[in-house]
Amino acid sequence: MPFDLDKTTHRFTPREDGLLQEVFADTPDDTNQINLIREHIATEADRFRRGDFSDPATIHGTAMPGLAELSSSATKITIAKADLPNGASLTFRTTDPALVKALHVWSEAQVADHGKHAEHGTT
Repeated sequence: MPFDLDKTTHRFTPREDGLLQEVFADTPDDTNQINLIREHIATEADRFRRGDFSDPATIHGTAMPGLAELSSSATKITIAKADLPNGASLTFRTTDPALVKALHVWSEAQVADHGKHAEHGTT
């Protein structure tokens, strides 16, 4: 990742229709980390929309839970990127219950793998 994991936090919030993923700088005025986060999230949004989940696969492994389903059915997921005051977010939405489940297990795997750099959000 282009930003410093020790200076940022990933938050994954499961939703009924998908997932909210937020990445933010731990220090709200750390403009360097905020800009790096926004660039990375914008790139990931473009890749994910095309079904390219290779970046998470590189970090978490190709057997990452939910990854195969998300890669093969990306056209059934709406992915929106938004800037946050201290980072950026991705919102994944779908009407397909199997993909909602895939998003939820995918996010659980990320929280587990990122350790102290990630947390569960609340709905």
